[in-house]
Amino acid sequence: MATLALVVSGLLVTPGGAHAVPGFCPPICDAIPDSAWIEPGSLPLAPIYRWPALIGVAVTAPAPRFEFESWCVTPASTTDPRRYAVAARAAVPNPDGQWNLQVQVIHWRGDTLTGGKAALETLEKARIALATCHLTGPGASPSLTTSEVDRIATVITDAGSRVMHAYLLADPASSTVVEVALWTTLPTQVEWRAPSDAEVLDAMAAPLCTAYLGSCR
Repeated sequence: MATLALVVSGLLVTPGGAHAVPGFCPPICDAIPDSAWIEPGSLPLAPIYRWPALIGVAVTAPAPRFEFESWCVTPASTTDPRRYAVAARAAVPNPDGQWNLQVQVIHWRGDTLTGGKAALETLEKARIALATCHLTGPGASPSLTTSEVDRIATVITDAGSRVMHAYLLADPASSTVVEVALWTTLPTQVEWRAPSDAEVLDAMAAPLCTAYLGSCR
């Protein structure tokens, strides 16, 4: 296992073009603050992959889409609230049989009443997209392991050739949505091991209190 960890950690993406944005919101609200990212040690499979600090591989995501949408062939919408959000993506690709990682933070500027509604609307549309995934993405079969008003966790298999574990969190108090997705081709060379859905989702939510000042009471 130790040997595997060393090998896999050498496969991490080089952060070309990546940048961090120090500070908090406010006043830094036109980009995702570096304090908004989940701690890499709280991500699934962290003991094996030794995920990098996400601020070091983060890039701006001008048209954010969730990774599961590519599997479900979810049609784009002209009324998607993400079209006017501030977003950043951190990705760590790996070879076949190894787990890939994508984390996104999506934030709506302005008053939290409007932004919070946009965050919850985005999550609800994601829930609907997952429910119809088998219709829009032939071969894709999702199963919701957590489904609450502000959080979703799902496992998706795709024609028996690959598998994804995805977590989506909406935090209306900070007008923010966070995505964590991990996927691999099958057969996988690394067995799936992860904390409970609640632990992962809580770890995704925790940094938002710091990053978006005044969003926690």
